[in-house]
Amino acid sequence: MRIATYNVNGVNGRLPVLLRWLEETQPDVACLQELKAPEEKFPLQAINDAGYNAIWHGQKSWNGVAILARGMEIEERVRVLPGDPEDMHSRYIEAVVNGIIIGCLYLPNGNPVDTPKFDYKLKWFERLTNHAKKLLKEDLPVILTGDYNVMPTELDVYKPERWTNDALFRPETREAFHKLVSQGWTDAIRKLYPHEKIYTFWDYFRDAYGRDAGLRIDHFLLSPNIADRLKAAGVDRYVRGWEKSSDHGPVWIELKDK
Repeated sequence: MRIATYNVNGVNGRLPVLLRWLEETQPDVACLQELKAPEEKFPLQAINDAGYNAIWHGQKSWNGVAILARGMEIEERVRVLPGDPEDMHSRYIEAVVNGIIIGCLYLPNGNPVDTPKFDYKLKWFERLTNHAKKLLKEDLPVILTGDYNVMPTELDVYKPERWTNDALFRPETREAFHKLVSQGWTDAIRKLYPHEKIYTFWDYFRDAYGRDAGLRIDHFLLSPNIADRLKAAGVDRYVRGWEKSSDHGPVWIELKDK
């Protein structure tokens, strides 16, 4: 079973890229972030024509998350991260697909750090950590995947000294990520590639993709009862080089059958 996560950076504007990637790689499940489209503007027909069912939580111009499944039923569980009834951002959606709980998330960026945006990021991280702890008590295996907007270690960022005061690399952010993982989650990429430079995002500026000046901010966290099924993982880096592509590359894992 292949599960992927992809920050599409605008699902309608980059729909040809998304559909091409789905056709070429055919993941069984694809979690999307940054739809940047209201509920009624999600391109459901095109997604269905590509062979996928979908659930989504849209928002005009910003955020937005979706879960696609190829020929499988999607049983929606949650579409708002618990913990703040006043939070109107569409940043989390959760479903059961093929016996696996899949949480698709788009964690706040948090910049600039001296503004309420950074406070919101850390509070959202705390809510995610609390929810994740409850998910670990479920009978089903769990995968939490998406754009976490955090580089956990210096290995995950090109020239880390340039990012010391960025919300994605601040000590508070990295500590929040490590606190989450320490509950018992497995970082899939680092499990298989503990010492390799692997990026999932390349900025549009200064030829970042051409220079491979990237960041690893899109992650898969696996609960203990599914981590031993991890068979392979990687980044479809080449997709970032396509015309009018997102600044993220799709990230994927493959699981062994039960």
